[in-house]
Amino acid sequence: MTTSIIPNLGRDKVSLGVTPTLWWNDDFPLIDIGVPFEQCVSEMALAGFQGCSIGHKYPTDAAVLKKALELRGLKVSEPWVSTYFTIGEKDRTVENFRRQLKFLEEVGGRDIVVAEFGQSSHLQPIPVFKHRPEFSDQEWHLLTSGLDEIGKLAADRGMRLCYHHHMGTGVQSAEDIDRLMAGTSAEYVHLLFDTGHLRFAGDDPLTAVEKHKQRIKHVHLKNVRQPVADKVRSDHLSFEEGIRQGLFTVPGDPEGAIDFRPVLSALAEADYEGWLVVEAEQDPATAEPLKYATMARRYLREVLGW
Repeated sequence: MTTSIIPNLGRDKVSLGVTPTLWWNDDFPLIDIGVPFEQCVSEMALAGFQGCSIGHKYPTDAAVLKKALELRGLKVSEPWVSTYFTIGEKDRTVENFRRQLKFLEEVGGRDIVVAEFGQSSHLQPIPVFKHRPEFSDQEWHLLTSGLDEIGKLAADRGMRLCYHHHMGTGVQSAEDIDRLMAGTSAEYVHLLFDTGHLRFAGDDPLTAVEKHKQRIKHVHLKNVRQPVADKVRSDHLSFEEGIRQGLFTVPGDPEGAIDFRPVLSALAEADYEGWLVVEAEQDPATAEPLKYATMARRYLREVLGW
């Protein structure tokens, strides 16, 4: 196994972040052992990260949040906005997006992450593969035109909309990503690439990175335990059941199936600049958050050289 360092992904090009989903789950609040916000962000800093995404336990006052993060040397990598264009909720979506843009501006971030949750199966106690939505041509038009519109809102304020393909939604597979990228403006809609979600969907992350590397402006580094992923599909499990059974883990975990070196090398060759964010929706009762955050940071130090 090679131990060479991947060039062109130094501190001057990328920042390393982590999501609070190692400490609690933002989709399923019962997956929680009571870790408070202050402990979560302190352990993020202790593990050696420069930033983090926003979770539901974070202060909603931008000044309070910014102060707490700056005290620990952290920045905001991204807030999350769910969109609902495909079910006719454009006005509500745009209103919420504007509100989050203002918040992002106040905390000093740049990237705003979105995903279309209209008709999504991933939050429901039903088989996640069987019930993922398949958008009609009209629904695809509602989505792509809506994304172009809010993407321009972000660009006009010096920020970037980054679309997160996600299991259980209408943009889940590599083919879905292809259609989304083809139907949206490269100027206004960028791609958040999530290694774990695409591997879980059954596609090869490296192939997708090489295909869309010029549109990728934000990255989630998530690992997958393949036996659990296979079980979710074969046994018709829900997204939550998969998480509880250990579906996701971090880069550097020997139980994970993804080889991150080729993916990171492809990003480096494309002159990628932006956030590399470690993410793993895990149950903190069985996966000690600081242990896995440190594991991921150690791996990235070996791969990136810092």
